[in-house]
Amino acid sequence: MTNAFLEISNGEKIERKQIPHLSFNDFHKNILNIVEGGGKVVQYFGYKDDDSSIKFMAVLRTDKLLVTGCDASESYPSLAKTCEPFHMFEREIAEQFGIKPEGHPWLRMVRYHPNYQNKPDVFGNDYKEDIPGNYDYYKVDGDEIHEVAVGPVHAGVIEPGHFRFNCIGERVLHLEIQLGYQHRGVENLLHNVEAKRLPILAENIAGDTTIGHSLCMAQAVEALTSTKVDKGAKIIRTIALELERLANHIGDCGALSGDVAFLPPANYFGRLRGDFLNLSLLVCGNRFGKGLVRPGGVRFNMDDGIRATMNERLDELIPQVTHVLELLFSTPTVRARFEDCGRVSNFDADKLGLVGPAGRASGIGYDARREFPTEHYDKIDIPENKKPSGDVYARAKVRYDEIIQSMKIVRSLINTPIETECVNTSNFDLPASSFAVTVNEGWRGEVSHAVLTDKNGKILKYKVKDPSFHNWNGLAMALRDTGISDFPLNNKSFNLSYCGFDL
Repeated sequence: MTNAFLEISNGEKIERKQIPHLSFNDFHKNILNIVEGGGKVVQYFGYKDDDSSIKFMAVLRTDKLLVTGCDASESYPSLAKTCEPFHMFEREIAEQFGIKPEGHPWLRMVRYHPNYQNKPDVFGNDYKEDIPGNYDYYKVDGDEIHEVAVGPVHAGVIEPGHFRFNCIGERVLHLEIQLGYQHRGVENLLHNVEAKRLPILAENIAGDTTIGHSLCMAQAVEALTSTKVDKGAKIIRTIALELERLANHIGDCGALSGDVAFLPPANYFGRLRGDFLNLSLLVCGNRFGKGLVRPGGVRFNMDDGIRATMNERLDELIPQVTHVLELLFSTPTVRARFEDCGRVSNFDADKLGLVGPAGRASGIGYDARREFPTEHYDKIDIPENKKPSGDVYARAKVRYDEIIQSMKIVRSLINTPIETECVNTSNFDLPASSFAVTVNEGWRGEVSHAVLTDKNGKILKYKVKDPSFHNWNGLAMALRDTGISDFPLNNKSFNLSYCGFDL
């Protein structure tokens, strides 16, 4: 690799002075070359340095992780104009720092808040701080075109998001998705709190991805503080992440069953999801895994009694889950609804940078458990699970396969004694002028946290990337040329996070 990038390992501490600092032109040219050549964007963000200047940093992945940086300018030629994966990242930087990517194809706010520099916004005069989304929506012209607006307030317990469909008859020509209704300031909180509060905030970034985000946080702190984690804790963390994957994938299969009015599996999956949540409860006293992962290890051990109970419950659950999956996928009316619905081609998925089951359903084999393994994953064979069709069926079938595989992983890991020294404190001192980035395969896909410290060892920038940040545009693409009545089914087949996006 040229001196334009520093090759780093997943969860490796490096000194910030080691990171190449390029002119913007060289930065622009080199990261475009990597991504246009097949590399992917893991992180791309702006931050205020010790001297209050604004800098950009990019973390890319090929078969390795690569990092580079540069000074920011008042404006710059948009990367997204020619390279789509930078689209959302540039919008975020523009909103946070008032720095305009000139020529950006669709420059709109992400979370609707004033920028951190107290500068005029770069989105035009139609933005008003107290009216999120006060801009002109994408328009499709034609005498028979009509718009359908859904949300931001929805029935049930889901969070706010607005969906605007441009339709001709029942056929969707374009879907515009607007989020950001509950900007929570999570990232700002993460670099302004005492160290002992970091785990509490990280595990609440997105409740259904408690373990995914907790792991990224813990691994970043462990890298920065040179903390070693024992084998037992790594195994427990791996079990917890797979239980989180199981509960959510099983819940999604139930939601998909309900959306095609096949109620027996919908009801069975709902109950089975609860059973797997209760396995997490057995491990740490919380159904979502909160309170389990901490820098240095875990707060709860898995003694012989817990492992025996889990084995007994898995003996009951594995055949039940397998039977209900076979019922769902062998039913012709279900296949008729799933197949050819909401296709996202491999070309589009690659250009959008889709990750997780959404990417694998469109033929992208990437799985961070295999490519950048952490915890116990370097000892586990993780199949690619990629599918060719990119439709609802493929997104459901990825979940089917991963449910079967995750049950086998959990069963294999609890069959041997697990010993760990439990961690009951989160007090730690971070080193000065350092950087670490962590990547894990959450159940929705690639989760990543990046942490930079200043010259005094305080957090200078804490950047969170939830997989939904990549994948919401995939849902919009899936709706193109699809009947509007298929929106709920497609939406459930992605099942993306509002709160993981509204940071």
